[in-house]
Amino acid sequence: MIQTDHVLDAKGLACPMPIVKTKKMMKDLESGVVLEILATDKGSKADLKAWADKVGHHYLGTIEEGDVLKHYLRKASDGETTLEQSHPHVISNANLTAKLSDDEMTIVDVREPAEYAFSHLPNAISLPLGDLDNRMAELDKGKKIYVVCRTGTRSDLAAQKLAENGYEVINVVPGMSEWDGPTTSDL
Repeated sequence: MIQTDHVLDAKGLACPMPIVKTKKMMKDLESGVVLEILATDKGSKADLKAWADKVGHHYLGTIEEGDVLKHYLRKASDGETTLEQSHPHVISNANLTAKLSDDEMTIVDVREPAEYAFSHLPNAISLPLGDLDNRMAELDKGKKIYVVCRTGTRSDLAAQKLAENGYEVINVVPGMSEWDGPTTSDL
């Protein structure tokens, strides 16, 4: 049994809400405290790890119990954390729609496979955020990469990681939650 100091119930919430609620709760906790986050969004596994790594909190791991993911984070001290920043290069859904025929760009969808299967941008590559570290070498550094997710949160984390690794990246905001351009499905 893992000893925790606080429990946050984020069950039934989709991205970005597990991260939003975690950020809010972590802000009020003391350094060294272990927070257990209960979630049902499968994407929260990659999302919370990426967020914790980005800001300096300690991602301890995740235990799956049926449909519930139990995430464990330890709050870092003020000296260990960094201010959260957003990726500076963004494009609106409308402006991306106008560029969809550009052969010199790559669209990367970092949502979970089930989200991608139901509806995604034409020619988008499915590369879930949790797989990004292991698969980013599949991407062409010579092409501009547009990263999309449901709301712009996961894609922001992915865009920052890709940019740190030498890719030219633009985050699509607000993403698929408000996309009204062309889509395709794998069903």
